[in-house]
Amino acid sequence: MIQTEEMNQLKSEALADVSQASDEKALQDVKVKYLGKKGSVSGLMKQMKDLSNEEKPKFGQAVNEVRQAIEQAIAERKKVLEQERLNKQLEEETIDVTLPSRQIKQGAAHPLTRTIQEIEDLFLGLGYEIVNGYEVEQDYYNFEALNLPKSHPARDMQDTFYITEETLMRTHTSPVQARTLEKRNGQGPVKIICPGKVYRRDSDDATHSHQFTQIEGLVVAENIKMSDLKGTLELVAKKLFGEEREIRLRPSYFPFTEPSVEVDVSCFKCGGKGCNVCKGSGWIEILGAGMVHPNVLEMAGFDSSKYTGFAFGMGPDRIAMLKYGIEDIRYFYTNDVRFLDQFKAVEDRGEA
Repeated sequence: MIQTEEMNQLKSEALADVSQASDEKALQDVKVKYLGKKGSVSGLMKQMKDLSNEEKPKFGQAVNEVRQAIEQAIAERKKVLEQERLNKQLEEETIDVTLPSRQIKQGAAHPLTRTIQEIEDLFLGLGYEIVNGYEVEQDYYNFEALNLPKSHPARDMQDTFYITEETLMRTHTSPVQARTLEKRNGQGPVKIICPGKVYRRDSDDATHSHQFTQIEGLVVAENIKMSDLKGTLELVAKKLFGEEREIRLRPSYFPFTEPSVEVDVSCFKCGGKGCNVCKGSGWIEILGAGMVHPNVLEMAGFDSSKYTGFAFGMGPDRIAMLKYGIEDIRYFYTNDVRFLDQFKAVEDRGEA
């Protein structure tokens, strides 16, 4: 016989317990009590063994109806409890949108990084390729491939950190140029700039450092002339320091270029009249340059009767000091937040 009275009573008790569950944990306890493996509804199924084959299907159907009714009630009660919990949370965690927000501290590009990126963008626009190299370099590429054999007195101009007799910390980024020329197997054109850190044994003071940055440029092709070099440097000076700037070339000496020049730009503070920035001369030295020495081309496998080129080297440290009026190069490396915050202000104003 199907015990419908017992089932109805069980169903009523379960639905009452579900409706009285005050939170989700209590509701879960009710679910386990009635629908768990050892729950009351599961206990009903154990009575199946005492029933005849004709009674079993009807009994099983009745038990499933009870189970489904309890499951539906639990699901509906769960939605109600979840909504109550959410409403309580919203009430307790009300946000006053009129309160001032907390200021989020933001960094800014380091002045050296800003200057290097500005120079890179300028040369990328002129069709140059950016090439990086090794800071720990071989003596051959740092000196010999650049027309500086081991006995050359000009090596003394670059007081070098040697690791072994043939390994050193590079004193300039020119080895990148030498390696690039070698990889091209005597085939031009070559049009690159080489930014990076360089190292020299120097006493640190307001204008000198044992570690600093350089950006060197190299162009090698047919029919490259000194006028191409001058035009390029004039454009660079105007872009970096203002359209009114002029440049002048003074004879100089570098082992890897011939002829060689020092390049000055008209003072951007006094306009060439003379001031403390230009030390009264009206001009500021910004870089060295020259036509690539034939020996350098030949050692890299280029036919110097067919190819010519020019090279230049500038110090982003010095350019940044001039652009931003920085008097001590050591500020770049001491990471004083008060110093760096000034360049956040420059970015906020949208200035270069």
